[in-house]
Amino acid sequence: MTLAWPKIAHKAWRVLPLSLRRRLRTKAGNRFVRFVPVALAAVITSQIGLALLNGPAHVSAGTAAIVASMIAAAVSYVLSRWAWERKGRPDLLRETLPFWAVSVGVWLLLGLVTHLASVWAHSMDLHHWRRVLVVNGAYFLANCVTFVTRFAIFHYVLFADREAKAGSSPALRGAPGGAPGRSGGEQDERALARASAPASGPADQHGSARPH
Repeated sequence: MTLAWPKIAHKAWRVLPLSLRRRLRTKAGNRFVRFVPVALAAVITSQIGLALLNGPAHVSAGTAAIVASMIAAAVSYVLSRWAWERKGRPDLLRETLPFWAVSVGVWLLLGLVTHLASVWAHSMDLHHWRRVLVVNGAYFLANCVTFVTRFAIFHYVLFADREAKAGSSPALRGAPGGAPGRSGGEQDERALARASAPASGPADQHGSARPH
């Protein structure tokens, strides 16, 4: 069974279009692949929480959705740091607070969608567990819609490479062409030396010219 899984994954990978495979090999594509199980874990956690709160606990759909989203957000935060290979203490201002700000927006959206789904289910006079299924279905679809948006925010804003934003080293910034280890003064000296050197013509390339 352990040996069969890589073969299955390889076959599934070969089925994908070539253009999609190329995109998944990029840095953003790699993060997207790592973010998929994160999202699945968060969705499964929230779906179970929503079903328990809205079902046996008889909590209203909107409130149940918000509470379930809070639980899923905690799972998503821990696993998202793994997906973007963040280690050590989280940055409060550039990572933790923005993450929960995005999560609050998602909570409000999911709460609104599930509330509207519950209102519709009540208007259709559905049985209790059928209403729960409708609410969970609407909640799942809303999660799918916000999936791509959350990934874009996490990858390009929240967990973006801070080294790239900070810029290169002082030596790199001093070089006009970005050549490593060369300062602007060294570039100017080399350009001046090339300009002062005597120009070489065809005669210099093939030996001294013979007088006619």
